[in-house]
Amino acid sequence: MSICCVVGARPNFMKMAPVVDALKEEGLPPLLVHTGQHYDQALSQVFFDQLGMPHPDVHLEVGSDSHARQTARLLTTFEEVCLEHQPELVVVAGDVNSTVAAALVATKLHIPVAHVEAGLRSFDRAMPEEINRVLTDHMSTLLLVSEESGLVNLRREGIEGTTGRDAIEVALVGNCMVDSLVTHRAAAVAAAPWREHGLEPGGYALVTLHRPANVDTREALGPILDTLAQVAAETGWPVLFPLHPRTAARLESWGLELPTGIRGCPPLPYLSFLGLMARAAAVLTDSGGIQEETTALGVPCLTLRENTERPSTVELGSNRLVGSDRELILRSVTEIKTGQWRSGTVPPLWDGAAGKRVARRIGDWLDRQAGES
Repeated sequence: MSICCVVGARPNFMKMAPVVDALKEEGLPPLLVHTGQHYDQALSQVFFDQLGMPHPDVHLEVGSDSHARQTARLLTTFEEVCLEHQPELVVVAGDVNSTVAAALVATKLHIPVAHVEAGLRSFDRAMPEEINRVLTDHMSTLLLVSEESGLVNLRREGIEGTTGRDAIEVALVGNCMVDSLVTHRAAAVAAAPWREHGLEPGGYALVTLHRPANVDTREALGPILDTLAQVAAETGWPVLFPLHPRTAARLESWGLELPTGIRGCPPLPYLSFLGLMARAAAVLTDSGGIQEETTALGVPCLTLRENTERPSTVELGSNRLVGSDRELILRSVTEIKTGQWRSGTVPPLWDGAAGKRVARRIGDWLDRQAGES
């Protein structure tokens, strides 16, 4: 197998599934490596099952740990995979620790790297994901961009397409996560997952929180929970809050209970969450991927961050940055409740065919390499 595709955490699965399918259609079935960065059943295996991805050829089982120890295990275990299988290209997606670790191993072994979702920038170096994005892009040979801002950011950093022996290719291919959404949306909605939570379509808010800035201190998380409770009280919407393991652990360690109006539940499988998101009155989140998915669905999204690496979701889509500003959040939900929210438009090439464009780019690159050898 000349191509090695690496996944490790929940967002990777939705981005890589369309690429793996398209590579197989092109006659380029990849070696699929799961690092095990997310090892919880609800955050890992169920995604393989629901997205129709083949079971991994290699499972590294690195598990959770500090950034340093987890990355160290990723480096040592993935190096063994590369030395054994000698891939011609390593394909990574997104911005998690598995992404940057696999790219670094490949680069040190002189194996070219393709980065799916290249060029995104929040310009916030306090985010570990931002460091991972920048480093991965500067190690990559194929930079496969999901939105126009990525092209601008890469040019600003001196990364542009070149020719010759060590050519770098930069291409706008669209959003592979949206491919997964387009493929599975109808089935997700048909399953009516809101019923098992006692909710009515269009009559609830959906919340996710996992970023350290929002959940790692009581001083940050407590006021957010109070604001969410006020959202429930003022709109009459129940607030469904699937609890990321990180967030659940913080609540338990501090002895905090969710306020009235907020319904906690365990992490949800992909199809259940997609169906709930598609019929929510509003989504409140600090997740980058959910900003994209709500934009593709036309669902109002309030992002509890001061910045976003996906500006098209704000400029074109249905997203608004609200940080932790209680007044702005409450004013925004009032706009949604009263029908004043703009649904926005879907950015270019978020059309369900990004994975095919990625596979064609990879196939063309392999053909050129074969012609030059």
